[in-house]
Amino acid sequence: MREDLEAILKELAERFADTRAHLFEVNVQSLEGNTAVLAGRVLEEATLQALRLALAETLPGLRVVDDGVQVLRQDNPKILSVGTNLTGLYAQPEFGELLSELMYGWALEIVEERGDWAFVRQLDGYLGWAYLPYLTDDLIPVPTHLVMEPVGLLRAEPRANAPLLGRVLGGTSVRLLDLKDGWARVSASPHGWLPTDALRAFEELPETALEKRAQMMQDAARLTGVPYLWGGCSANGIDCSGFAQLLHRWVGIATPRDADMQYRHGKPIEPPFLPGDLLFFGDTDTSRITHVTISLGGWQIIHSSRARNGVYVDDVQSVPHLKESYLRACTYMDDREG
Repeated sequence: MREDLEAILKELAERFADTRAHLFEVNVQSLEGNTAVLAGRVLEEATLQALRLALAETLPGLRVVDDGVQVLRQDNPKILSVGTNLTGLYAQPEFGELLSELMYGWALEIVEERGDWAFVRQLDGYLGWAYLPYLTDDLIPVPTHLVMEPVGLLRAEPRANAPLLGRVLGGTSVRLLDLKDGWARVSASPHGWLPTDALRAFEELPETALEKRAQMMQDAARLTGVPYLWGGCSANGIDCSGFAQLLHRWVGIATPRDADMQYRHGKPIEPPFLPGDLLFFGDTDTSRITHVTISLGGWQIIHSSRARNGVYVDDVQSVPHLKESYLRACTYMDDREG
């Protein structure tokens, strides 16, 4: 009986093994006769229901007591927003392994609190730990613009030699508060003045796939030379999938955070590639994706590369390790067949 029970728990743990979107930590606290007492944590009520169903189907004579299994996500959850210009999303409640970064104003569902840390769920379902003192319950103004400058310098007044108040990272959503002499006052952390050409209005995002592709090529050049950073998604340092995600956000397209997720949610395509298509690389034996790049047209790409320590242009056919590790491609544009 215990072996069968443990096997079911192992099977469920494997089904929900992707900790970027799931949590399954359940163990057998006791087993006496035909009664099993379970304890642990799961993310969703649906996960607990999946466990109950698996147990009922496989071990129909087993009485299961699962009151000790905590469901972390609840109805009407606490929502906080990122209150600083940028903070990290970590694998554990400590300043350790960086999973991603969180920009000013992003809304986070608080799943669990532990001291100064919160286990959070982003709107796209991506999970991790954030530092609570950098989050706020203050009302974030509804954004109207995206910051396009890789690092925007926030000034106290609408002039280039005004005192510097802070910085806002490219890709941050802000609200336009005022305009004066080619400068824009925006809601950020802190509020301040930026040149108007550092912003792109949501209502002026490119509409057609052709316009989006062309704009992505211009935007990609802005980030040339930004250093590589595992988990980074800003000009402070950026990884391959963070770079791909940011370029899409700048033209109004939402993509998942990591490379394998980006392929899974995109439209698979074959060569020839168009500007803005995504090319994926990795282990050709297992087909495991480990890297994503953006086509500039054909096999010429721009990407944030660990090998080159940053955002640079390469030609896949001229770089042996890229040519040998190419796996597949996808697009988030609606102008081509798969």
